[in-house]
Amino acid sequence: MDNKKQAKGVVPSILTSAVKLQDESVIDTTSATDNLVEIDNLTVQFKQGESTNTVVSSVSLAVKRGETLALVGESGSGKTVTAMSILRLLPSPPAQWPSGEIRYDGRDMLTLNERDLREMRGNRIGVIFQEPMMSLNPLHTVGKQIAEVLQIHKGYSMVKAQPLILKWLERVGIENPKEKINSYPHQLSGGQQQRVMIAMALANEPELLIADEPTTALDVTIQAQILDLINELKQELGMSVLFITHDLTIVKRFSDRVVVMKRGEIMEQGETQALFADPQHPYTKELLQTLHVRRKDTLSSDASVLLEAEDLKVWFPIQKGLLRRTVDHVKAVDGISLKVKQGESLGIVGESGSGKTTLAHALLKLVKSEGGFSFDGQSIADLDNNAMRPFRQSMQLIFQDPYGSLSPRMSVEEIIGEGLEIHNIGTQEERDAKVIETMRLVELEPEWKDRYPNEFSGGQRQRIAIARALIMEPKLVILDEPTSALDRTIQMQIVELLLKLQREKGLTYIFITHDLMIVQAMCHNIMVMRKGKVVEQGMTESIFDNPQEAYTKELLSAAVGN
Repeated sequence: MDNKKQAKGVVPSILTSAVKLQDESVIDTTSATDNLVEIDNLTVQFKQGESTNTVVSSVSLAVKRGETLALVGESGSGKTVTAMSILRLLPSPPAQWPSGEIRYDGRDMLTLNERDLREMRGNRIGVIFQEPMMSLNPLHTVGKQIAEVLQIHKGYSMVKAQPLILKWLERVGIENPKEKINSYPHQLSGGQQQRVMIAMALANEPELLIADEPTTALDVTIQAQILDLINELKQELGMSVLFITHDLTIVKRFSDRVVVMKRGEIMEQGETQALFADPQHPYTKELLQTLHVRRKDTLSSDASVLLEAEDLKVWFPIQKGLLRRTVDHVKAVDGISLKVKQGESLGIVGESGSGKTTLAHALLKLVKSEGGFSFDGQSIADLDNNAMRPFRQSMQLIFQDPYGSLSPRMSVEEIIGEGLEIHNIGTQEERDAKVIETMRLVELEPEWKDRYPNEFSGGQRQRIAIARALIMEPKLVILDEPTSALDRTIQMQIVELLLKLQREKGLTYIFITHDLMIVQAMCHNIMVMRKGKVVEQGMTESIFDNPQEAYTKELLSAAVGN
């Protein structure tokens, strides 16, 4: 291998790489003078011991000056590895670049020395990383972290940097910047943390912004605000944006061109509108089909009511003073009534803090609530924990983060069969057989039963979580953001599995999410929540085609681009 192509190891610090981007465009190498970045025949490998894994193979693309290029594909497609190779932010070893060139404004990035690379990072090229809480230093205020970027590249003192920091906090939409400049990351919301990351990325007014899945964990309305902000700053600064994502709705609305990757190779690239209107590659067509999936079957008119709630309230007291007197309440759920029929899928949507998850926990009697509700014809509002125990088997919950909800110290067999053991159901032989049967039901190989959660992909872990719930043969399953961390194609595989299980088992679902595309594919009916109250509810088709409330229209506009 050419030594010049073997870049030295780089472990990016929060300071030198405190920038990631949020927009994508596609590649056209016909006019070199228009190109800020040119990647030519790039191959990226990771070497461990004697084995070498090729993760990017012969990729060629360009980012034009002033454009947004979207780099799309599912996890493992090589999009982040490709983008991070521009600044050599991959640790080497194990990363190596056996072939290809990356030219930034004519300079080969793979041959730059460390000093020149540091000058580029955070100065001419900014990066916004996917998870701000993993990128922001929890021990420093946001003001100090932005100041460090200015100190490193411009030599500013903290005193000289402060007016510029306040300016950028204000420009990225942080309210009360004089107060927030002294805040620590954990004191900010997810949207505010992401805005701080944008401020750090743009403080030196870079020519290129690399945004790596910058809105994945955000509500659709916050996503739209962040993307609008990046687009405005792009126009103002004349930046180019490389936007890494698997969200095709975002790509369609915010990119000029698109590069579609799969397993380290480029499948297709072109102008955004042309590619969406007439995709050529089968994989691109598969990706685009996920935008238009809508549930077609209807709920039986004579289906019985499984779960009913009337004027349900969950109020958390606000206590102040030495005597901790209650001075007010946080009304997380404020007078909600609903009916869920056997075999129905009800989608509960809304922003973070709208009360969706609290409502679900109240329906499962996991938090204290007021109001009447019944399950399967029996009133359960006044039952204590012991009296509720027989109902627990029939009411199951699947969490948002399968990795966080699965014990890393338990095998798949132990995780799935735990409920049977807790409820003392069957003999050990019967439990073992039931685990195997349920694994097959969710399309997991039975021979994987002795493996541990870290050995599985995100989609497989979610199937394990589904199996853990289904082994109890429930009537009601509440799913709390079960696909938010998954790629769109994997999301649709999980949706198809859930629909199949619903048909076979007669399951009833309550689906909590802010992803309206998943709701459209999954649910018969929708309930829109905001600040603990129901804003609008009705059949999915009616809500999507003719929303009545301004807030619902805002959500749909942000999610679908209407």
